Amino acid sequence: MKILIINGPNLNILGSREVDVYGEKSFEGYLPILKNLFTDLSIEYFQSNWEGEIIDKLHDADKNYSGVVLNAAAYTHTSVAIADAVKAISIPVVEVHISNILQREDFRHKSLISPNCIGSIMGFGLYSYRLGVESLRIVKEN
Repeated sequence: MKILIINGPNLNILGSREVDVYGEKSFEGYLPILKNLFTDLSIEYFQSNWEGEIIDKLHDADKNYSGVVLNAAAYTHTSVAIADAVKAISIPVVEVHISNILQREDFRHKSLISPNCIGSIMGFGLYSYRLGVESLRIVKEN
């Protein structure tokens, strides 16, 4: 099973960005840990601060992966285009967030992509990605 993790804007600076919200570890530092937990899976990673690149990667994922773990970051709340791209592909997408977006500013309480995902996981720090990958494995097995 081949899984793609997509991170959106500003997640390339995890570890130094708002450490009280996102923690002190970079995603690049966490990715090897995640891969070691799921040695039976192929996990690939993509990050972009550009909406169009995320959309292109979702389109590409439809042909090349079994599922996507997507942290669209701020685009979660603003991008109809990413929501439409998730809706347009045939593979399952799990929405993840490091923080609990429902405990943050009001504008973060609405996710435009959630209705097009098989589920959403939030608030467990980087562990949210582990839960997202595990969710895709469970969906594929059933």
